Amino acid sequence: MTRPAPLQSARVAWRHSLRFRLALTYTLLATLVIGLVGIGMLTLLLRGMEGQFQARLNDRAAAIAERLSVPELTLGQKLPPISGYTALLDDENRVIQASPTLQLRLGQPFPYAGQSSFLILGTPMRAVTRPVEDFGTVWVALPEDDLVNARESATRALLLALLLTPGVMLIVGWWVGRRALADLSEAADLADRIDPTRSVATLPLPEREDEVHRLLAALNRLLVRIEAVQAREKQLLGQIVHELGAPLTVLRASLTRAAERTPDPEVARAALVADELTFTTQDLMQLARGQLEMKVAWHFIPAATLRGRLDRLVPGITFAGDWSGMLLCDPDRLTQALRNLLANARRAAGPEGEVTLTLSETPAEVTFTVRDSGPGLPPELGERIFEPFVSGSGSSGLGLSVSRQIAALHSGTLTAGHAPGGGAEFVLTLPGPELGEDEEADAASPQNTPSGAAAPAS
Repeated sequence: MTRPAPLQSARVAWRHSLRFRLALTYTLLATLVIGLVGIGMLTLLLRGMEGQFQARLNDRAAAIAERLSVPELTLGQKLPPISGYTALLDDENRVIQASPTLQLRLGQPFPYAGQSSFLILGTPMRAVTRPVEDFGTVWVALPEDDLVNARESATRALLLALLLTPGVMLIVGWWVGRRALADLSEAADLADRIDPTRSVATLPLPEREDEVHRLLAALNRLLVRIEAVQAREKQLLGQIVHELGAPLTVLRASLTRAAERTPDPEVARAALVADELTFTTQDLMQLARGQLEMKVAWHFIPAATLRGRLDRLVPGITFAGDWSGMLLCDPDRLTQALRNLLANARRAAGPEGEVTLTLSETPAEVTFTVRDSGPGLPPELGERIFEPFVSGSGSSGLGLSVSRQIAALHSGTLTAGHAPGGGAEFVLTLPGPELGEDEEADAASPQNTPSGAAAPAS
């Protein structure tokens, strides 16, 4: 008996990963928050700088206007050392006096009158005016290139932060999510390896009592309840099968003897129904016991012996292939598996249909192929046809499930498909009986003979 291969741990694609969704959500939220906060801070910063610049400009204009209006108050005081341009205009905005760098003639119309922002020699400027008694108007302009550069630098810094933040936050969020959900990933891997035919194992709980701890604890309580329900169901099913087994065995024997004594077709049909019920109870018993309790008694038998058994159990079967060889198997289990396949095929093909069992053998494997002339497998079932109580031919739905279990017990496989000429096709494959010299010596040793199994016959 070989154990089924453990399930490989399924890795979730990144687009379906909870870690990725959490990291992406936090990244978008962080980008939005940083963007809003950054824009707010940038606005406040630029407003502060704008206010400071405007205050300097107003202070210089007020100082010049005061100097011209009340010269005795500012006698001996110098203007603040700040770069810029000044001009004194009359009531008609003609130049009375101007900074030499402006290159303006006295009495000409002032070109920057009424403008608050403009360019002088490619430099952005901002200007204010102040009235001066008995003189006219003082015009003062200061360069705002530092303010423009600061505004551009702050904007570039904000854009760079908005560009770098998503990538950094996504990487950090993925790493943090991976650490935070590591216990959940380990529990998922362990849950994939739980064999439902064996005792249901509980999932390990993380040390931190967080949401993951609560989820896994709830799953463990659910698994315990499921195991208890399964145990009660198996116990009930075993009791029902046990109560049905004895009377069905007596009924089957009586009908078989009656069919041998009389040619009445109704008696023969009743005997076949009794056989069907007997095998159904055997399938139910096997389902109740589970694969864990199934034992394999290995025998080396002629293939013709197996053929004779099947011919008596399911009449009207066409046997093909070479049945002159030997088989290493559990005869009772293999007979049950093939009988289930043949009974389903006969049921699908009908009384007038054709059912064929073909045996082919190679040094590596032995293959039994069951084909029928029925309508074929229901396409909507697929692999579910091997699940218990799932049937496409009106049967109990246990035969195919039991047959696959028996194939697995023999380290073999059972697959279903469509026959080339129509109908269904089931292929049961077992390992070949031929052993190498070293394997023959090992198999002949008493230590390697399975408990309860017969040694291969010579």
